[in-house]
Amino acid sequence: MTEPLLRVENLHTGYGRIPVLWDVSLSVEKGTITALIGSNGAGKTTTLRAIAGILPAWKGRIVFEGRDVTKYPSYKRVEMGIVLVPEGRGLFPQMTVYENLLMGAYNPRARLKIPESLERVFNIFPRLKERLNQKAGTLSGGEQQMLAIARGLMALPKLLMIDEASLGLAPKLALEIMDLVKRIREEEGLTILIVEQNVHYALNTADYAYVLETGRIRMKGPAKELAKNPEIIKAYLGVG
Repeated sequence: MTEPLLRVENLHTGYGRIPVLWDVSLSVEKGTITALIGSNGAGKTTTLRAIAGILPAWKGRIVFEGRDVTKYPSYKRVEMGIVLVPEGRGLFPQMTVYENLLMGAYNPRARLKIPESLERVFNIFPRLKERLNQKAGTLSGGEQQMLAIARGLMALPKLLMIDEASLGLAPKLALEIMDLVKRIREEEGLTILIVEQNVHYALNTADYAYVLETGRIRMKGPAKELAKNPEIIKAYLGVG
């Protein structure tokens, strides 16, 4: 059995003295899309922040490519290939599309390949090339989400984590973004971990999924199987 790209083992963490995650364990296989789903406040974003090194692990381990990175600072994890596209996009609104993309390539490994990375990004997101000199704050919501994901790709990730890709988008645009996530995996062979409150979108996009409830993993399995699970249907898909 091959080593997963990412393993999270018995993770406990939170904010200040307030615990948010208890004993969270999950793994992400190389070349797959894995979804972390659950209601608002379940701890999904906290999990991504801990993997990215923004939050310290109180207990447990985070293992990436077989290496224990639990104590590594976030910039070191980015250099290794763990890249987070944050909830709310986190763009620099007064900077142009081009300038925002360059900000994604600040780590030494990515700086060496900026021209090639730009070409790849524009192949996936041609609209961004058309708006290269436009300020990010003037883009539509869908275009801003595209730019946030593209900026993440500029960092040359091995694991791309996307937090709430469909947030605030009309259904048609949200589906377009999810299709682009699948295309990135197919064309780039990239491993992707998505956090998504819209369970229908997540389970249609992912290969495997974990259900997080009040800081604990409640359920896991192939996404197609979870989509048929009566508990999931009743709790998250508005049926039953």
